[in-house]
Amino acid sequence: MAMKLVLASKSPRRIELLSMTGLPFSVRPADIDESAVSACCPRELAKTLAEKKARAAFLDDSETVIGCDTVVAICEEALGKPKDRADAVRMLSMLSGVRHSVFTGVCVKTASGEQTFVSETGVWFYPLSDTEIFAYADTDEPYDKAGAYGIQGKGGLFVEKIEGDYNNVVGLPVSRLMRILRPIFE
Repeated sequence: MAMKLVLASKSPRRIELLSMTGLPFSVRPADIDESAVSACCPRELAKTLAEKKARAAFLDDSETVIGCDTVVAICEEALGKPKDRADAVRMLSMLSGVRHSVFTGVCVKTASGEQTFVSETGVWFYPLSDTEIFAYADTDEPYDKAGAYGIQGKGGLFVEKIEGDYNNVVGLPVSRLMRILRPIFE
């Protein structure tokens, strides 16, 4: 029986990153209420959400399902996707001139079990002017991204440096994920 790979996310960024592997896969977004999930810290929140998404999308023993979730955190406060412009401005103001962490939890679920990991990348923003923050908040870019920015888009202009995996900040630490997938699909 051939294994089928399923990505439990509709994120265009995750789809693009997983496509880099050359493995054929299908997309089946997990239907979970993320607001009902809590955890002791942002790292644990990313892990728990990834596990819940993988489990929710798993339908058949012939599948390998990848669940993932990215959490941006500053001082142990998780910053989700902004609710509106004011929330995006608040988050970007918090990130201005300081280091924050981006955690991506990944859960690979098969019929025989789960392998889960959390990848962390440190990101430093330059100090941002109100004009920069307001102009960015007026674009569409911040609203479907944790922490109200996309490093792969205009939000990348705010980044002074990163420590860790760039793809983790985009939303899927694909290099580390391949260490789990390779033995399954070889």
